[in-house]
Amino acid sequence: MRKTLALIAAIACCAMPAAAASGDGTATYDLLFRNGTLDGIDRGETLVYQRVVSNMAKPEAAERDTGKIVLGFESGQMPMATLDFRQDDKHRSLGTFPASVGNPMIMYFYESVVRDIAETAGGSPFYIRNRVKESLVQPSEVISGEAEVDGRTVPTQTIVLHPFADDPNRDRMMGFGDIALTVVMSEAVPGWYLSLGAEAPGADGGAGYRSEMTFDRIGEGQ
Repeated sequence: MRKTLALIAAIACCAMPAAAASGDGTATYDLLFRNGTLDGIDRGETLVYQRVVSNMAKPEAAERDTGKIVLGFESGQMPMATLDFRQDDKHRSLGTFPASVGNPMIMYFYESVVRDIAETAGGSPFYIRNRVKESLVQPSEVISGEAEVDGRTVPTQTIVLHPFADDPNRDRMMGFGDIALTVVMSEAVPGWYLSLGAEAPGADGGAGYRSEMTFDRIGEGQ
């Protein structure tokens, strides 16, 4: 688990130098990894997300990874945000992160995609991770839209990334060369992220892989 947490942190940390050198890419990164998104959340509350995964090549992995992700807080001199995966009566810690930095769901989302691609299609997770990191600092269109949250229509911003669009190895990735990573964000959603999704066709062009983490509600305590 410690190794996994280090890899999650590496996505955000290692992307920073490249972001500084990229004009519009800086705006993309800053929007995706927005600071202060947990500042307005009461420390006695939790943010509950639903994760639903389908994977035609690895149905057992999809079943393993479908469940709830609960973001809570640990008190202390430096407030920490915790992520906990829950499936029926099973609980699994996903890590602890400084709450002042922002919502760690974005880091967990990208790292879960890296892991799922490597587990399903093979290949080096380091290579896959580097391609994803590069896409985080590329100029991207921000799509304005609307969504219904708790019966209200709220404005949203969406960014869609295609990390392997120009990758020379895309034809050997069992459909993951066409993966699209979609992040929907809104000021009106506690924690900033309304949904974080990844979708890729199968190797034969049919159904393949889909993962979506969607904000569900505010809960009380852990």
